[in-house]
Amino acid sequence: MANEKEVVELLNKNNEGLTITEIVDKSKFSRSTIRTILAKLEGARKVKVKIIGMAKLYTLK
Repeated sequence: MANEKEVVELLNKNNEGLTITEIVDKSKFSRSTIRTILAKLEGARKVKVKIIGMAKLYTLK
C-alpha cells in the first residue's frame, strides 16, 4: 500500500507522465514491483496509459 502511494505521488508530481523506467529510476522499487503497482492502478482506473512507440506513458486520471 505504501508502495502504491509513492508511485501515485511520483505521477502526481509529473503531470506530463512517466514511463516505467523513469518511475523505477525515481523510486527504490524494482521494475516488476512498479509494473504490478501500475497494473493495480490501471484496474482501479486511477491511471491513464498512452502508448508512444514501444513505451507506455503513465499519468494520473
